[in-house]
Amino acid sequence: MSIATTGGPRHRVVVVGSGFGGLFAARHLRRADVDVVLISKTSTHLFQPLLYQVATGILSTGEIAPATRLVVRKYQNTQVLLGEVHQIDLVNRTVTSRLLEQDTVTGFDSLIVATGAQQSYFGNDQFATYAPGMKTIDDALELRARILGSFEEAELATTQEAKDRFTTFVVVGAGPTGVELAGQISELATRTLSGAFRAIDTRESRVILVEGANAVLAPMGPKLGGKAHARLEKMGVEVQLNSMVTGVDARGVTIKDSQTGDVRRIEAACKVWSAGVQASPLGKMLAERSKGTETDRAGRVVVEPDLTVKGYPNVFVVGDLMSVPGVPGMAQGAIQGATYAAKQIRAELAGKQTPADRKPFAYFDKGSMATISRFNAVCQIGKFEFSGFLAWLAWLGLHLYYLIGYRSRVVTVFQWFVSFAGRTRGQMAATEQWVFARLALEAMNGNEEDARELRAEIGTDSEESAG
Repeated sequence: MSIATTGGPRHRVVVVGSGFGGLFAARHLRRADVDVVLISKTSTHLFQPLLYQVATGILSTGEIAPATRLVVRKYQNTQVLLGEVHQIDLVNRTVTSRLLEQDTVTGFDSLIVATGAQQSYFGNDQFATYAPGMKTIDDALELRARILGSFEEAELATTQEAKDRFTTFVVVGAGPTGVELAGQISELATRTLSGAFRAIDTRESRVILVEGANAVLAPMGPKLGGKAHARLEKMGVEVQLNSMVTGVDARGVTIKDSQTGDVRRIEAACKVWSAGVQASPLGKMLAERSKGTETDRAGRVVVEPDLTVKGYPNVFVVGDLMSVPGVPGMAQGAIQGATYAAKQIRAELAGKQTPADRKPFAYFDKGSMATISRFNAVCQIGKFEFSGFLAWLAWLGLHLYYLIGYRSRVVTVFQWFVSFAGRTRGQMAATEQWVFARLALEAMNGNEEDARELRAEIGTDSEESAG
Protein backbone atom coordinates (compact mmCIF):
# COMPACT_ATOMS: atom_id res chain seq x y z
CA MET A 1 0.00 0.00 0.00
CA SER A 2 1.24 3.49 -0.81
CA ILE A 3 0.25 6.93 0.39
CA ALA A 4 -0.33 9.58 -2.26
CA THR A 5 1.14 12.96 -1.48
CA THR A 6 1.20 16.39 -3.02
CA GLY A 7 3.65 19.15 -2.30
CA GLY A 8 2.71 21.31 0.67
CA PRO A 9 0.13 21.54 3.47
CA ARG A 10 -2.52 23.36 1.44
CA HIS A 11 -6.17 22.41 1.39
CA ARG A 12 -6.42 19.20 -0.63
CA VAL A 13 -9.34 18.54 -2.95
CA VAL A 14 -9.70 14.97 -4.20
CA VAL A 15 -11.72 14.59 -7.38
CA VAL A 16 -12.87 11.08 -8.30
CA GLY A 17 -13.55 10.57 -12.00
CA SER A 18 -12.13 12.09 -15.20
CA GLY A 19 -15.37 12.65 -17.09
CA PHE A 20 -17.06 16.01 -17.56
CA GLY A 21 -17.65 16.39 -13.82
CA GLY A 22 -14.11 15.57 -12.76
CA LEU A 23 -12.40 17.54 -15.49
CA PHE A 24 -14.47 20.71 -15.00
CA ALA A 25 -13.96 20.53 -11.24
CA ALA A 26 -10.19 20.46 -11.78
CA ARG A 27 -10.44 23.25 -14.36
CA HIS A 28 -12.29 25.59 -12.00
CA LEU A 29 -9.83 24.87 -9.18
CA ARG A 30 -6.67 25.26 -11.26
CA ARG A 31 -5.93 28.77 -9.96
CA ALA A 32 -7.22 28.23 -6.44
CA ASP A 33 -4.94 27.97 -3.42
CA VAL A 34 -5.49 24.21 -3.18
CA ASP A 35 -3.86 20.94 -4.18
CA VAL A 36 -6.05 18.87 -6.47
CA VAL A 37 -5.72 15.09 -6.79
CA LEU A 38 -7.74 13.68 -9.67
CA ILE A 39 -8.23 9.91 -9.37
CA SER A 40 -9.61 7.94 -12.31
CA LYS A 41 -9.77 4.30 -13.32
CA THR A 42 -9.09 5.28 -16.94
CA SER A 43 -6.21 7.31 -18.33
CA THR A 44 -8.42 9.42 -20.62
CA HIS A 45 -11.17 12.00 -20.53
CA LEU A 46 -13.99 10.41 -22.53
CA PHE A 47 -16.34 12.57 -24.57
CA GLN A 48 -19.14 10.05 -24.24
CA PRO A 49 -21.76 11.72 -26.51
CA LEU A 50 -19.62 10.86 -29.55
CA LEU A 51 -18.83 7.31 -28.50
CA TYR A 52 -21.30 5.88 -31.00
CA GLN A 53 -19.30 7.49 -33.82
CA VAL A 54 -16.27 5.47 -32.77
CA ALA A 55 -18.44 2.35 -32.84
CA THR A 56 -19.61 3.09 -36.39
CA GLY A 57 -16.24 4.04 -37.88
CA ILE A 58 -16.58 7.84 -38.14
CA LEU A 59 -14.11 8.94 -35.45
CA SER A 60 -11.09 7.41 -33.79
CA THR A 61 -10.69 7.10 -30.03
CA GLY A 62 -8.02 9.82 -30.04
CA GLU A 63 -10.51 12.51 -31.04
CA ILE A 64 -12.96 11.81 -28.21
CA ALA A 65 -10.65 10.49 -25.50
CA PRO A 66 -7.51 12.60 -24.94
CA ALA A 67 -5.13 11.58 -22.18
CA THR A 68 -6.20 13.21 -18.92
CA ARG A 69 -2.61 13.97 -17.93
CA LEU A 70 -2.09 15.96 -21.13
CA VAL A 71 -5.36 17.82 -20.67
CA VAL A 72 -4.46 19.01 -17.15
CA ARG A 73 -0.67 19.26 -17.46
CA LYS A 74 -0.81 23.07 -17.32
CA TYR A 75 -2.78 22.91 -14.06
CA GLN A 76 0.24 23.26 -11.77
CA ASN A 77 -1.75 22.34 -8.65
CA THR A 78 -3.23 19.14 -10.07
CA GLN A 79 -1.92 15.59 -9.72
CA VAL A 80 -3.45 12.67 -11.64
CA LEU A 81 -3.57 9.19 -10.11
CA LEU A 82 -4.63 6.13 -12.09
CA GLY A 83 -6.70 3.64 -10.13
CA GLU A 84 -10.22 2.55 -9.30
CA VAL A 85 -11.60 3.92 -6.03
CA HIS A 86 -13.07 1.15 -3.89
CA GLN A 87 -13.10 2.70 -0.42
CA ILE A 88 -14.13 6.13 0.86
CA ASP A 89 -13.73 6.87 4.57
CA LEU A 90 -15.79 9.98 5.30
CA VAL A 91 -14.79 10.15 8.97
CA ASN A 92 -11.02 9.90 8.46
CA ARG A 93 -11.24 11.73 5.12
CA THR A 94 -9.41 9.22 2.96
CA VAL A 95 -9.97 7.69 -0.46
CA THR A 96 -8.46 4.31 -1.35
CA SER A 97 -7.82 3.49 -4.99
CA ARG A 98 -6.40 0.33 -6.55
CA LEU A 99 -4.21 -0.24 -9.58
CA LEU A 100 -2.87 -3.73 -10.36
CA GLU A 101 -3.56 -4.99 -6.84
CA GLN A 102 -1.75 -2.04 -5.26
CA ASP A 103 -3.77 0.23 -2.98
CA THR A 104 -3.12 3.95 -2.69
CA VAL A 105 -4.63 5.96 0.16
CA THR A 106 -5.20 9.65 -0.48
CA GLY A 107 -6.30 12.06 2.23
CA PHE A 108 -8.69 14.90 1.46
CA ASP A 109 -10.06 18.09 2.95
CA SER A 110 -12.77 18.35 0.30
CA LEU A 111 -14.04 15.57 -1.94
CA ILE A 112 -15.84 15.75 -5.29
CA VAL A 113 -17.17 12.39 -6.50
CA ALA A 114 -17.98 12.33 -10.21
CA THR A 115 -17.77 8.68 -11.21
CA GLY A 116 -20.77 8.77 -13.54
CA ALA A 117 -22.96 5.85 -14.50
CA GLN A 118 -22.67 2.48 -16.17
CA GLN A 119 -24.97 0.39 -18.33
CA SER A 120 -27.98 -1.14 -16.60
CA TYR A 121 -29.48 -4.43 -17.73
CA PHE A 122 -32.28 -4.21 -15.15
CA GLY A 123 -31.10 -7.24 -13.23
CA ASN A 124 -30.20 -9.28 -16.32
CA ASP A 125 -26.45 -8.75 -16.36
CA GLN A 126 -26.02 -11.94 -18.38
CA PHE A 127 -27.34 -10.00 -21.40
CA ALA A 128 -24.03 -8.10 -21.51
CA THR A 129 -22.24 -11.13 -22.92
CA TYR A 130 -24.11 -10.82 -26.22
CA ALA A 131 -25.33 -7.20 -26.12
CA PRO A 132 -22.56 -4.81 -25.03
CA GLY A 133 -23.46 -1.37 -23.77
CA MET A 134 -22.15 1.97 -24.95
CA LYS A 135 -20.39 3.62 -22.01
CA THR A 136 -16.65 3.10 -22.55
CA ILE A 137 -14.04 3.07 -25.31
CA ASP A 138 -13.83 -0.70 -24.95
CA ASP A 139 -17.59 -0.91 -25.54
CA ALA A 140 -17.33 1.14 -28.73
CA LEU A 141 -14.41 -0.83 -30.16
CA GLU A 142 -16.09 -4.10 -29.30
CA LEU A 143 -19.30 -3.01 -31.00
CA ARG A 144 -17.44 -1.84 -34.11
CA ALA A 145 -15.81 -5.25 -34.38
CA ARG A 146 -19.16 -6.97 -33.85
CA ILE A 147 -20.85 -4.88 -36.56
CA LEU A 148 -18.14 -5.30 -39.17
CA GLY A 149 -17.59 -8.92 -38.18
CA SER A 150 -21.26 -9.67 -38.75
CA PHE A 151 -21.02 -8.52 -42.37
CA GLU A 152 -17.90 -10.65 -42.85
CA GLU A 153 -19.69 -13.68 -41.42
CA ALA A 154 -22.66 -13.02 -43.72
CA GLU A 155 -20.34 -13.00 -46.73
CA LEU A 156 -19.17 -16.49 -45.79
CA ALA A 157 -22.58 -17.91 -44.80
CA THR A 158 -23.86 -20.77 -46.93
CA THR A 159 -27.58 -20.46 -46.13
CA GLN A 160 -29.99 -17.56 -46.47
CA GLU A 161 -31.06 -18.04 -42.87
CA ALA A 162 -27.50 -17.47 -41.69
CA LYS A 163 -27.03 -14.47 -43.99
CA ASP A 164 -30.21 -12.91 -42.63
CA ARG A 165 -29.12 -13.46 -39.03
CA PHE A 166 -25.72 -11.87 -39.60
CA THR A 167 -27.19 -8.85 -41.40
CA THR A 168 -29.81 -8.13 -38.73
CA PHE A 169 -28.83 -5.58 -36.08
CA VAL A 170 -30.86 -4.99 -32.92
CA VAL A 171 -30.47 -1.81 -30.86
CA VAL A 172 -32.25 -1.94 -27.49
CA GLY A 173 -33.41 1.42 -26.17
CA ALA A 174 -34.73 4.42 -28.14
CA GLY A 175 -33.05 7.17 -26.15
CA PRO A 176 -30.48 9.48 -27.80
CA THR A 177 -27.74 6.83 -27.87
CA GLY A 178 -30.03 4.16 -29.31
CA VAL A 179 -31.45 6.48 -31.96
CA GLU A 180 -28.00 7.68 -32.99
CA LEU A 181 -26.63 4.16 -33.14
CA ALA A 182 -29.54 2.81 -35.16
CA GLY A 183 -29.25 5.66 -37.63
CA GLN A 184 -25.51 5.25 -38.10
CA ILE A 185 -25.63 1.46 -38.45
CA SER A 186 -28.25 1.97 -41.15
CA GLU A 187 -26.09 4.52 -42.99
CA LEU A 188 -23.04 2.31 -42.61
CA ALA A 189 -24.91 -0.54 -44.32
CA THR A 190 -26.64 1.47 -47.03
CA ARG A 191 -23.88 3.97 -47.93
CA THR A 192 -20.41 3.09 -46.71
CA LEU A 193 -20.45 -0.67 -47.28
CA SER A 194 -22.72 -0.69 -50.34
CA GLY A 195 -20.98 -2.64 -53.13
CA ALA A 196 -18.09 -3.76 -50.93
CA PHE A 197 -19.28 -7.37 -50.68
CA ARG A 198 -20.07 -9.88 -53.41
CA ALA A 199 -22.22 -12.54 -51.74
CA ILE A 200 -24.47 -10.10 -49.85
CA ASP A 201 -26.10 -6.73 -50.47
CA THR A 202 -25.56 -4.71 -47.30
CA ARG A 203 -28.41 -2.38 -48.31
CA GLU A 204 -30.81 -5.21 -47.51
CA SER A 205 -29.66 -5.37 -43.88
CA ARG A 206 -32.26 -5.01 -41.13
CA VAL A 207 -31.71 -2.49 -38.36
CA ILE A 208 -34.27 -2.87 -35.58
CA LEU A 209 -34.72 -0.35 -32.77
CA VAL A 210 -36.51 -1.90 -29.79
CA GLU A 211 -38.07 0.28 -27.09
CA GLY A 212 -40.07 -0.75 -24.02
CA ALA A 213 -41.97 2.56 -23.87
CA ASN A 214 -44.47 3.81 -26.41
CA ALA A 215 -42.33 6.54 -28.00
CA VAL A 216 -38.94 7.30 -29.47
CA LEU A 217 -36.94 9.92 -27.52
CA ALA A 218 -39.77 10.13 -24.99
CA PRO A 219 -38.11 12.81 -22.75
CA MET A 220 -37.95 15.20 -25.73
CA GLY A 221 -41.72 15.13 -26.20
CA PRO A 222 -44.09 13.81 -28.85
CA LYS A 223 -43.23 16.36 -31.54
CA LEU A 224 -39.49 15.73 -31.75
CA GLY A 225 -39.89 12.07 -30.86
CA GLY A 226 -42.36 11.72 -33.71
CA LYS A 227 -39.99 13.40 -36.17
CA ALA A 228 -37.14 11.14 -35.10
CA HIS A 229 -39.40 8.09 -35.44
CA ALA A 230 -40.50 9.11 -38.94
CA ARG A 231 -36.94 9.82 -40.07
CA LEU A 232 -35.69 6.46 -38.80
CA GLU A 233 -38.44 4.60 -40.63
CA LYS A 234 -37.69 6.55 -43.82
CA MET A 235 -34.11 5.30 -43.52
CA GLY A 236 -35.37 1.75 -43.26
CA VAL A 237 -34.93 1.30 -39.52
CA GLU A 238 -37.67 -0.87 -38.01
CA VAL A 239 -38.93 0.78 -34.83
CA GLN A 240 -40.66 -1.60 -32.42
CA LEU A 241 -42.29 0.17 -29.47
CA ASN A 242 -43.89 -1.35 -26.33
CA SER A 243 -41.38 -4.17 -26.72
CA MET A 244 -39.64 -5.55 -23.65
CA VAL A 245 -36.51 -7.64 -24.12
CA THR A 246 -36.80 -10.78 -22.01
CA GLY A 247 -33.90 -12.80 -23.38
CA VAL A 248 -30.62 -12.28 -25.20
CA ASP A 249 -28.35 -15.00 -26.53
CA ALA A 250 -25.76 -15.52 -29.25
CA ARG A 251 -28.34 -15.97 -31.99
CA GLY A 252 -30.85 -13.23 -31.17
CA VAL A 253 -33.29 -11.66 -28.73
CA THR A 254 -36.65 -12.62 -27.27
CA ILE A 255 -39.22 -9.84 -26.98
CA LYS A 256 -42.51 -9.55 -25.14
CA ASP A 257 -45.15 -7.07 -26.26
CA SER A 258 -46.06 -5.03 -23.16
CA GLN A 259 -49.62 -4.45 -24.39
CA THR A 260 -50.67 -7.85 -25.73
CA GLY A 261 -48.26 -10.08 -23.86
CA ASP A 262 -47.25 -11.80 -27.11
CA VAL A 263 -43.73 -13.18 -27.25
CA ARG A 264 -41.68 -13.11 -30.43
CA ARG A 265 -38.15 -13.87 -31.51
CA ILE A 266 -35.67 -11.82 -33.59
CA GLU A 267 -32.74 -13.73 -35.00
CA ALA A 268 -29.75 -11.37 -34.95
CA ALA A 269 -26.05 -11.93 -34.49
CA CYS A 270 -25.24 -8.33 -33.51
CA LYS A 271 -27.03 -6.65 -30.60
CA VAL A 272 -26.28 -3.48 -28.64
CA TRP A 273 -27.82 -2.35 -25.35
CA SER A 274 -28.61 1.30 -24.66
CA ALA A 275 -31.77 0.90 -22.60
CA GLY A 276 -30.78 2.13 -19.16
CA VAL A 277 -28.10 3.30 -16.77
CA GLN A 278 -27.20 2.69 -13.17
CA ALA A 279 -24.93 4.72 -10.94
CA SER A 280 -21.43 3.78 -9.92
CA PRO A 281 -21.24 1.49 -6.85
CA LEU A 282 -19.63 4.38 -4.99
CA GLY A 283 -23.07 5.95 -4.69
CA LYS A 284 -24.31 3.18 -2.45
CA MET A 285 -21.10 3.31 -0.42
CA LEU A 286 -21.44 7.04 0.21
CA ALA A 287 -25.06 6.67 1.23
CA GLU A 288 -24.30 3.87 3.66
CA ARG A 289 -21.42 5.72 5.30
CA SER A 290 -23.08 9.11 5.64
CA LYS A 291 -25.79 10.26 8.00
CA GLY A 292 -29.09 9.28 6.48
CA THR A 293 -28.34 9.78 2.80
CA GLU A 294 -30.41 7.67 0.43
CA THR A 295 -30.08 6.49 -3.15
CA ASP A 296 -32.74 6.34 -5.85
CA ARG A 297 -33.73 3.28 -7.92
CA ALA A 298 -30.77 3.78 -10.24
CA GLY A 299 -28.31 3.95 -7.33
CA ARG A 300 -27.77 7.71 -7.59
CA VAL A 301 -27.13 9.64 -4.40
CA VAL A 302 -30.00 11.84 -3.19
CA VAL A 303 -27.88 14.84 -2.33
CA GLU A 304 -28.55 17.93 -0.25
CA PRO A 305 -29.47 21.22 -2.01
CA ASP A 306 -25.75 22.09 -2.11
CA LEU A 307 -24.89 18.70 -3.76
CA THR A 308 -23.29 17.28 -0.62
CA VAL A 309 -24.06 14.11 1.29
CA LYS A 310 -25.95 14.56 4.53
CA GLY A 311 -23.69 15.44 7.47
CA TYR A 312 -20.60 16.04 5.36
CA PRO A 313 -20.57 19.52 3.82
CA ASN A 314 -17.09 18.89 2.40
CA VAL A 315 -18.20 15.91 0.26
CA PHE A 316 -19.85 16.78 -3.06
CA VAL A 317 -21.49 14.37 -5.50
CA VAL A 318 -21.93 15.60 -9.09
CA GLY A 319 -22.83 14.33 -12.54
CA ASP A 320 -24.66 11.09 -13.21
CA LEU A 321 -23.99 9.96 -9.63
CA MET A 322 -26.19 12.68 -8.12
CA SER A 323 -29.97 12.55 -7.94
CA VAL A 324 -31.43 16.03 -8.24
CA PRO A 325 -35.00 16.64 -9.47
CA GLY A 326 -35.03 18.21 -12.91
CA VAL A 327 -31.38 17.50 -13.68
CA PRO A 328 -30.98 14.93 -16.49
CA GLY A 329 -28.09 12.51 -16.75
CA MET A 330 -26.33 14.56 -19.40
CA ALA A 331 -22.99 16.29 -19.76
CA GLN A 332 -24.47 19.68 -18.83
CA GLY A 333 -25.61 18.37 -15.46
CA ALA A 334 -22.09 17.16 -14.68
CA ILE A 335 -20.43 20.35 -15.90
CA GLN A 336 -22.74 22.66 -13.95
CA GLY A 337 -22.60 20.51 -10.82
CA ALA A 338 -18.80 20.37 -10.83
CA THR A 339 -18.52 24.10 -11.46
CA TYR A 340 -20.88 24.78 -8.55
CA ALA A 341 -18.90 22.54 -6.17
CA ALA A 342 -15.58 24.13 -7.14
CA LYS A 343 -17.01 27.63 -6.57
CA GLN A 344 -18.22 26.69 -3.08
CA ILE A 345 -14.80 25.38 -2.14
CA ARG A 346 -13.06 28.49 -3.46
CA ALA A 347 -15.48 30.86 -1.75
CA GLU A 348 -15.08 29.17 1.63
CA LEU A 349 -11.29 29.09 1.42
CA ALA A 350 -11.37 32.81 0.64
CA GLY A 351 -13.50 33.40 3.75
CA LYS A 352 -16.45 34.68 1.74
CA GLN A 353 -18.94 32.15 3.07
CA THR A 354 -19.48 29.11 5.25
CA PRO A 355 -21.30 25.89 4.30
CA ALA A 356 -24.41 27.31 5.97
CA ASP A 357 -24.33 30.29 3.60
CA ARG A 358 -24.37 28.26 0.39
CA LYS A 359 -27.10 28.96 -2.11
CA PRO A 360 -28.76 25.78 -3.42
CA PHE A 361 -27.52 24.40 -6.72
CA ALA A 362 -29.65 25.67 -9.61
CA TYR A 363 -29.55 23.82 -12.91
CA PHE A 364 -29.89 25.81 -16.10
CA ASP A 365 -31.40 23.66 -18.82
CA LYS A 366 -29.56 24.44 -22.06
CA GLY A 367 -31.67 21.95 -23.98
CA SER A 368 -31.10 18.55 -25.50
CA MET A 369 -30.49 17.20 -28.97
CA ALA A 370 -29.89 13.99 -30.86
CA THR A 371 -28.63 13.30 -34.36
CA ILE A 372 -30.55 10.77 -36.42
CA SER A 373 -28.65 10.67 -39.70
CA ARG A 374 -26.35 12.85 -41.73
CA PHE A 375 -27.92 16.29 -42.18
CA ASN A 376 -30.78 15.46 -39.78
CA ALA A 377 -31.18 15.93 -36.04
CA VAL A 378 -33.70 17.06 -33.44
CA CYS A 379 -33.08 19.88 -30.98
CA GLN A 380 -34.91 21.22 -27.94
CA ILE A 381 -33.91 24.48 -26.26
CA GLY A 382 -36.44 25.49 -23.65
CA LYS A 383 -39.81 25.68 -25.39
CA PHE A 384 -38.15 26.03 -28.79
CA GLU A 385 -38.11 22.80 -30.79
CA PHE A 386 -36.73 22.27 -34.27
CA SER A 387 -35.38 19.48 -36.45
CA GLY A 388 -33.70 18.75 -39.75
CA PHE A 389 -30.57 20.34 -41.20
CA LEU A 390 -30.54 23.38 -38.89
CA ALA A 391 -30.74 21.14 -35.83
CA TRP A 392 -27.94 19.01 -37.27
CA LEU A 393 -25.69 22.08 -37.65
CA ALA A 394 -26.49 23.09 -34.07
CA TRP A 395 -25.61 19.58 -32.92
CA LEU A 396 -22.26 19.73 -34.77
CA GLY A 397 -21.40 23.12 -33.31
CA LEU A 398 -22.22 22.19 -29.73
CA HIS A 399 -20.24 18.97 -29.80
CA LEU A 400 -17.24 20.67 -31.38
CA TYR A 401 -17.34 23.32 -28.67
CA TYR A 402 -17.05 20.76 -25.87
CA LEU A 403 -14.37 18.64 -27.51
CA ILE A 404 -11.08 19.02 -25.68
CA GLY A 405 -8.14 20.37 -27.69
CA TYR A 406 -7.64 22.26 -30.94
CA ARG A 407 -6.26 19.19 -32.73
CA SER A 408 -9.29 17.08 -31.81
CA ARG A 409 -11.63 19.72 -33.22
CA VAL A 410 -9.72 20.04 -36.51
CA VAL A 411 -9.46 16.28 -37.05
CA THR A 412 -13.09 15.76 -36.10
CA VAL A 413 -14.29 18.36 -38.61
CA PHE A 414 -12.23 16.64 -41.32
CA GLN A 415 -13.55 13.19 -40.41
CA TRP A 416 -17.12 14.49 -40.39
CA PHE A 417 -16.65 16.06 -43.81
CA VAL A 418 -15.28 12.80 -45.24
CA SER A 419 -18.03 10.69 -43.68
CA PHE A 420 -21.04 12.92 -44.25
CA ALA A 421 -20.18 14.48 -47.62
CA GLY A 422 -19.03 11.17 -49.11
CA ARG A 423 -19.42 7.47 -48.44
CA THR A 424 -16.08 6.70 -46.82
CA ARG A 425 -15.41 6.30 -43.11
CA GLY A 426 -11.86 6.58 -41.89
CA GLN A 427 -12.00 4.23 -38.90
CA MET A 428 -13.06 0.86 -40.23
CA ALA A 429 -10.42 -1.31 -38.59
CA ALA A 430 -11.64 -4.11 -36.31
CA THR A 431 -10.00 -7.14 -34.74
CA GLU A 432 -11.19 -10.29 -33.05
CA GLN A 433 -9.45 -9.18 -29.86
CA TRP A 434 -11.86 -6.28 -29.53
CA VAL A 435 -14.74 -8.74 -29.52
CA PHE A 436 -13.28 -11.33 -27.19
CA ALA A 437 -11.02 -9.32 -24.88
CA ARG A 438 -13.81 -8.37 -22.46
CA LEU A 439 -15.04 -11.95 -22.20
CA ALA A 440 -11.49 -13.18 -21.66
CA LEU A 441 -10.88 -10.65 -18.90
CA GLU A 442 -14.13 -11.55 -17.18
CA ALA A 443 -13.26 -15.23 -17.34
CA MET A 444 -9.74 -14.60 -16.06
CA ASN A 445 -10.95 -12.42 -13.20
CA GLY A 446 -13.00 -15.37 -12.04
CA ASN A 447 -9.95 -17.64 -12.02
CA GLU A 448 -7.53 -16.79 -9.22
CA GLU A 449 -4.80 -19.07 -10.60
CA ASP A 450 -4.85 -17.29 -13.97
CA ALA A 451 -4.92 -13.94 -12.22
CA ARG A 452 -1.80 -14.82 -10.18
CA GLU A 453 0.01 -15.90 -13.33
CA LEU A 454 -0.86 -12.61 -15.03
CA ARG A 455 0.31 -10.54 -12.06
CA ALA A 456 3.60 -12.45 -11.98
CA GLU A 457 4.08 -11.96 -15.72
CA ILE A 458 3.62 -8.18 -15.59
CA GLY A 459 5.68 -7.85 -12.43
CA THR A 460 3.10 -6.92 -9.81
CA ASP A 461 2.93 -10.16 -7.83
CA SER A 462 5.28 -8.89 -5.15
CA GLU A 463 5.25 -8.46 -1.39
CA GLU A 464 4.92 -4.70 -1.81
CA SER A 465 1.78 -4.95 -3.97
CA ALA A 466 0.34 -7.64 -1.72
CA GLY A 467 0.61 -5.25 1.20
